[in-house]
Amino acid sequence: MSERQLIDRFGRRITYVRMSVTDRCDFRCVYCMAEDMVFVPREQLLTLEELARVGRAFVNLGVSKIRLTGGEPLTRRNVLQLCDDLGQLDGLRDFTITTNGSQLPKYAAALKQAGITRINISLDTLQADRFKALTRTGEIGQTLAGIEAALAQGFKRVKLNAVILKHRNHDEVIDLVEFARDKGCDISFIEEMPLGVIGDHDRAEAYYSSDEILRDLRQRFDLQAMVEQTSGPSKYYSFSDHSSRVGFISPHSHNFCGDCNRVRVTAEGRLLLCLGQEHSVDLRRVLRAYPLDNTPLYEAIEKAMQIKPQGHEFNLQAKPILFRHMNATGG
Repeated sequence: MSERQLIDRFGRRITYVRMSVTDRCDFRCVYCMAEDMVFVPREQLLTLEELARVGRAFVNLGVSKIRLTGGEPLTRRNVLQLCDDLGQLDGLRDFTITTNGSQLPKYAAALKQAGITRINISLDTLQADRFKALTRTGEIGQTLAGIEAALAQGFKRVKLNAVILKHRNHDEVIDLVEFARDKGCDISFIEEMPLGVIGDHDRAEAYYSSDEILRDLRQRFDLQAMVEQTSGPSKYYSFSDHSSRVGFISPHSHNFCGDCNRVRVTAEGRLLLCLGQEHSVDLRRVLRAYPLDNTPLYEAIEKAMQIKPQGHEFNLQAKPILFRHMNATGG
């Protein structure tokens, strides 16, 4: 384990970094993107070598968990090389990827070989027509095949993520849990985060809280709150009759900022100190100004901890104060 640690001005130790490898995706989910998106020019993205360098720096500074995100990370050309590079790092105990599942039939085996320990797969509905409406371009068969491919590889955990919107898929929460239990997966339900202008729906009207979901689930299942938590923001519940777990990520109803242990790196190299604030540091500038010297990179990351805010200020009733979309933020 690294002797160096990243500690912010509120005394929180940063042990988890989410790295976006691309803002592009083969889906256009309504809560993540506008229908007509303008993506970052490819020359502005960090190269895979630069991403590996950033990941290595964070691990050397005491980070023990890296999650690769997008957009859809598996659409990034040669992304397996990055997985191989990061998967070999001493001190990295949890190496995870979040995906829509569409590319997993092709890549699941190689991801396991590269050292990925866990996979999160987005699945908001089990109904093909709703899946098409929510993703705009996706086919549910792609994602279901991806789930099967991941399960066949025996990852430490395969978890499903579902963003729940009232009148769009809130009536499926029991069905989604039944599906997860049948597959032996965990599942997390996520309150929509107000990032970017999406135009598809009114976020306040579509809001369905974690408490409402839990109420619905308890009509069918015996769920007990778990003391054990993961390194992420999920609050987990266990079943009395099954090993799967149900998690809730609740940025509105149960703010989880007090014990935040994570930061994000966008695909173009901005170190975001908070999902819901614009505090950031330009790591790409540092990487390219000092291609052979990592000391300035270490110093930039350590100094950034002093501007990490105490928490976000999400407000469903207001217009988005952040105009970057979720695909640009990195999950």
